[in-house]
Amino acid sequence: MDNDVSAGSTTTILGHLALGLTLLAFGLGHTEMIDGVTAADSVPLATYVGGIALFAAGLMAFRDRDAFTGTAFAGLGALWFTWGVAAEASGNAAGLFLLLFALVALSLTLGASASAPLTRGVYGLLFVAMLLLAVARFGDSGGLAKVGGWFAAVGGLAAWYAATAALAHWPAALPRRAAGRGVTAPG
Repeated sequence: MDNDVSAGSTTTILGHLALGLTLLAFGLGHTEMIDGVTAADSVPLATYVGGIALFAAGLMAFRDRDAFTGTAFAGLGALWFTWGVAAEASGNAAGLFLLLFALVALSLTLGASASAPLTRGVYGLLFVAMLLLAVARFGDSGGLAKVGGWFAAVGGLAAWYAATAALAHWPAALPRRAAGRGVTAPG
């Protein structure tokens, strides 16, 4: 099998699709790029797709003895579900929740060191998005919330691409170039 083509498991594909769609809707809602669409409009998707489907994917990963993916998907599923049912929290309470969400995303980013760069990127973008959105909530900054929304949307696109690449056998890594003749590679 070519190393540049993703070969994700069904569980990983399902989880990345659920995370990608939820993050994309959540992020675009915060950017307010689409007229009349806000983050509050992503609550049903966050509750059912990001919450329940992602949590179920996490349980399937645990069944497959994939501890990292199980932890990531079940943990994120629980967080998305909680955000979906508690979306009407006060500004500071929502900021605290997003900050805690950012800490989980940071743990996943650091724990994904053995994962594909695309997976690390998704969790890294999720961390930055949640951190920016938390600070925006604490500081009541609509501009910072839009920036955080863009990070979430890009993270959602990356997760969606990871799932689609695995399904379609598209490249999920940049090809490496060998050093030219007479040139030595550093390191």
